[in-house]
Amino acid sequence: KNVISDLPEKMESREYCTLTKEQATLYQAVVVELAENVDKVEGIARRGAILAAITHLKQICNHPGLITGDNKKKSDRSGKVRRLFEMLDEILAEGDSTLIFSQYSTFAQELAEMIKKHTGVPVLLLTGSVTRKNREQLIDEFQNSDEPSVFVISLKAGGTGLNLTRATHVFHIDRWWNPAVEDQATDRTYRIGQRRNVQVHLMIAAGTLEERIDVMNQ
Repeated sequence: KNVISDLPEKMESREYCTLTKEQATLYQAVVVELAENVDKVEGIARRGAILAAITHLKQICNHPGLITGDNKKKSDRSGKVRRLFEMLDEILAEGDSTLIFSQYSTFAQELAEMIKKHTGVPVLLLTGSVTRKNREQLIDEFQNSDEPSVFVISLKAGGTGLNLTRATHVFHIDRWWNPAVEDQATDRTYRIGQRRNVQVHLMIAAGTLEERIDVMNQ
């Protein structure tokens, strides 16, 4: 707003989500395995083991199916997805449209399928595999929709070059550790042409490394 004075308000909130029992069990197993094995390796191998564990923990925070590899992508298995659906029901009932960002393309695809099945509203998906032509078609479809819709976007695919002012809600379902990257994604809708207030929802798995990292970045 210090650059464009007539922009509406941007309101940011943190949504703390509780892990399900399945998520908590898997999360603890990864932590225990890392603690038992991290001192057995050194140098690059040690850093690789830590990075792999962190990635697994973040995936578990999203949905346990990303680790177990099964096809039962149900919302009640994930505290985040369950809370997201509760909020989407309210947002869509108000007639508003939504952007949802994830850093994981695979999860974005699966999430789009779950949302479509749960809500019955149009759900668009943009990942790095989408061609430029189809990307433009998706943008036009979202911007010109006469009904509330949801646009699920992988963070790398949607960081720049998108004008999606139809949305008034933005969800960061899994947090990127560089706040500037998240802000850049949010600015796909909070930009010139936006005439309504924008609500940004930062989803965090409570009691996990996501919460620790979020505190560090504040």
